[in-house]
Amino acid sequence: MNATTILLAGVGGQGTILAADLLAHAASAAGLDVKVSEIHGMAQRGGSVSTVVRFGDAVDSMVTDFGSADCIVSFETTEALRNLPFLKEGGFLLVNDETIKPLPVLTGKAGMPAKVHERLSELGALVIPATQLAIDAGNAKASNVVLLGALSNKLSFPIEAWTETIAKRVPPKTIECNLTAFESGRAYAC
Repeated sequence: MNATTILLAGVGGQGTILAADLLAHAASAAGLDVKVSEIHGMAQRGGSVSTVVRFGDAVDSMVTDFGSADCIVSFETTEALRNLPFLKEGGFLLVNDETIKPLPVLTGKAGMPAKVHERLSELGALVIPATQLAIDAGNAKASNVVLLGALSNKLSFPIEAWTETIAKRVPPKTIECNLTAFESGRAYAC
């Protein structure tokens, strides 16, 4: 089956679900069959959120087993490491250079993983300062769209599929900021 699997992973409030929606609609606008599966977890409390977007000529299933994701787009460094088992051999890892301490770490009941940046570097991850690029574009909340801009360089969708989808799916007052964020991500990842 000619399907591409993208796993988007983050923490509640980072825009993971919106990013998956934009990716799915851009893939559909490019003429592909698309399936989406979401796991919200404790998203409203800062917990893990992951969404799988599968697209291709024909997508029959949303099953995403360990080792089956062509790309993991992580909105946070620790979530990138947590979701590594899903990345297929030769897959691509795109990570926002932001670390959010979960509640067990904040309360002293757990610790953060050691040497996160070194591990990501060893894995060949593209670590992108998405939050800073989003701030530069006008809104820190657009870091999800910065990551999509970076991802767009790896996918063969026409640029118009992306820009038209963003313009249609984000709140009207944020269109310009989000389009700028998207272009910033594309430029950074070239």
